[in-house]
Amino acid sequence: MFRINKEKFRTDTVRNLKLHGTILEKATKREIFEAVSKTAMDLVASDWRETKKTYDNEDIKQAYYLSAEFLMGRAFSNNLVNLTIYDEVREILEEMKIDINCIEDQEEDAGLGNGGLGRLAACFLDSLATLELPGHGYGIRYKYGMFKQNIENGFQVEVPDKWLENGDPWQIERRSEAVVVKFGGRIIVEKDDEGREHFKRVDAELVTAVPFDMPVIGYGNRTVNTLRLWQAESPDGFNLQMFNDQHYTTAVKDITKAEDISRVLYPNDSGPSGKELRLRQQYFFVSASLQDLVRKFKAKHGDNFKIFPEKIAIQLNDTHPVVAIPELMRILMDWEKLEWDEAWGIVTKTCNYTNHTILSEALEKWPIDIFQGLLPRVYQIIEEINRRFMIDVRMAFPGDWEKHNKMSIIGHGVIRMAWLAIYGSARINGVAALHTEILKKQELKNWYEMYPHKFLNKTNGVTQRRWLLKANPDLSKLITDLIGMNWITDLSKLKELEKFAEDKEIIDKFIETKLNAKKKLVKYIKEHNNVDIDENSIFDVQIKRLHEYKRQLLNILHVIDLYFKVKSNPNLDVVPRTFIFGAKSASGYRRAKNVIKLINAVGEVVNNDKSINGKIKVVFLSNYRVTLAEKIFPASNLSEQISTAGKEASGTGNMKFMLNGAPTIGTLDGANVEIVEEAGEENNFIFGLTAEEVHNYNVNGGYNPWDTMKKTEGLEKVMNSLIDGTFSSDHNMFAEIYNSLVYGIDGNRPDEYYILKDFEGYRETQKKVDLAYRDKYGWAKKAWLNIANSGKFSSDRTIKEYADEIWGIKKIEVK
Repeated sequence: MFRINKEKFRTDTVRNLKLHGTILEKATKREIFEAVSKTAMDLVASDWRETKKTYDNEDIKQAYYLSAEFLMGRAFSNNLVNLTIYDEVREILEEMKIDINCIEDQEEDAGLGNGGLGRLAACFLDSLATLELPGHGYGIRYKYGMFKQNIENGFQVEVPDKWLENGDPWQIERRSEAVVVKFGGRIIVEKDDEGREHFKRVDAELVTAVPFDMPVIGYGNRTVNTLRLWQAESPDGFNLQMFNDQHYTTAVKDITKAEDISRVLYPNDSGPSGKELRLRQQYFFVSASLQDLVRKFKAKHGDNFKIFPEKIAIQLNDTHPVVAIPELMRILMDWEKLEWDEAWGIVTKTCNYTNHTILSEALEKWPIDIFQGLLPRVYQIIEEINRRFMIDVRMAFPGDWEKHNKMSIIGHGVIRMAWLAIYGSARINGVAALHTEILKKQELKNWYEMYPHKFLNKTNGVTQRRWLLKANPDLSKLITDLIGMNWITDLSKLKELEKFAEDKEIIDKFIETKLNAKKKLVKYIKEHNNVDIDENSIFDVQIKRLHEYKRQLLNILHVIDLYFKVKSNPNLDVVPRTFIFGAKSASGYRRAKNVIKLINAVGEVVNNDKSINGKIKVVFLSNYRVTLAEKIFPASNLSEQISTAGKEASGTGNMKFMLNGAPTIGTLDGANVEIVEEAGEENNFIFGLTAEEVHNYNVNGGYNPWDTMKKTEGLEKVMNSLIDGTFSSDHNMFAEIYNSLVYGIDGNRPDEYYILKDFEGYRETQKKVDLAYRDKYGWAKKAWLNIANSGKFSSDRTIKEYADEIWGIKKIEVK
């Protein structure tokens, strides 16, 4: 455990304020936040240096996690928790008449990620450092993040997320380690005296990648790993002559074009220019990261690239960084002069690929014309990779031309990045047991037949330091009082809580922690949504990215059905229910935005209908992010995990709910399957089609949404409410949602995600929830047993499996 000298910490903080040009009595909260952060960073600095020195001296293998997203949340309190000095710093600030909560609120959530992909990456970095494993992250330093979500008249409105507006005291700029990334240009082929061809790019656009390092602090130890983020700049973009000629926009156009690369996370790519910017982003951070890795390797090992895979493991987090495979080939061949076979052997032993999706549309495919124009040499290398790969395919499946066409990395005018990832990686993993089996048996069946040894499963996990210790201090204290502190670094210890499941005194304390968390959320909702919430109602929560397969629409259709029933019979015996939603839709995802509007429209009607006596409330919490999630998970009673079976790769929100004592209502999808295996189906609420049944409908047909709507009691009335003016005076407002379910639009079949098919099962299961919640201690026992059996879902367990079975990295203590 880290120990600090309180007086020195106070003195250093006051000194740092003076360096800001102020004194404690006159300092703003922001100035105090920066001063305290600087003091804490000074504590981190020595361990950070010592970690790098230890790794270098020991000459160990290290892992590098390449990801387009790292949803880190706030650094201030999380870093103090991992340094084990949070309580001491709080006491120091209290003595200085400063509320630590007010100081924490001065920090914006880091705008480096959006959904589960990015939050998983953040949890993994935390686990690597806590397990004392040499593993680091590489990504992009987005200036604005994706966007800040406002809700105006029920609609999502996107405004810039200015998270870096006041700087970030937890990042260190390393300008001396900047590298140059090239785009476009022409390829010139030159031959040396031995007749070997050398490829040289000329007339290329140059972009400077400037690294900013964030410390990743292990809990209770001295390990401080690194998240390196790249910022894009133009090396010589300002044209003074053009500026003096008063062509001001033209004078800075190169600067603007370069800086656009790291300006926004996931820019709208519905058009060619958006697609090109996405590709520029991906190549930019991948090329910069690989140049950085090769430079560091050569500084220690010179040109002995045979041992490169023995020193470096690269994990490609989904398809975004897969361009790393041909880019590493380019660096090894064009810069380091290796022959193809040697370079390919190095690449395929170094790179590994995590698949995070079952949705074919989420497997990136780049149009050849955009890719070739932007990355001409990399495209040449992909062509050669594909030529060699297709020889293997024809040998594996002789005469099966249809399969050959399907498996070709290049085809139908696009480059299939997932195919490239599988061929060029040592190991390919899914992120839940069900997900991996679907990949092997359905989505990637051909590939599994060719390379069965490459495929394995790594069920996702979450870090208990962030999602229990920090987010839920009351529950954490109760757990620690009962079983000690070891659960913080070994979540399997929570199993010891099972013996208290029948202890009424303990369960009463647990119920109290849940109620206190609900009161805090009630206050937040009143302040931000101006809706009065009954703290004793069931907090029924669905918080995650807005996508049709996640079926927020199924949830709100059930709310409408329940509303109609209560409105027609105000004395209906139902437990008061608060339906809480939080989600961002991608900026170009029209139908998802329409669902957000529907949720808010239903809430507007339901929350203001006095005839239902407050039995139902609907709340949409805007700008869902890590800091807001930390308020929601501890307060939740029911976890909505209702994706179409076979569509959610894993989920990690389901694990955070479980960890904080919220039973799951969900389908047998993703990690829900394993949650039920661990905690018992009797302590959760399962409904709906199975993945196999969904697959059979997809392949064989036989499902008629119109008939289902007509035959399901009350469902037609619910559906008609979308187009009869019940929730909008504009009858066409939700017509697209109605038509997509009943008739099918945009060339897609109706009810593609089986919302109407699963409606009745979902409704009946929600009735079981209502009945179960009436038994105060019975419900609390379900919640308690979910906590006690959540040990498997720690990212520590996941990372240990990656380290042992994929990366081959070992624990090393920093002293």
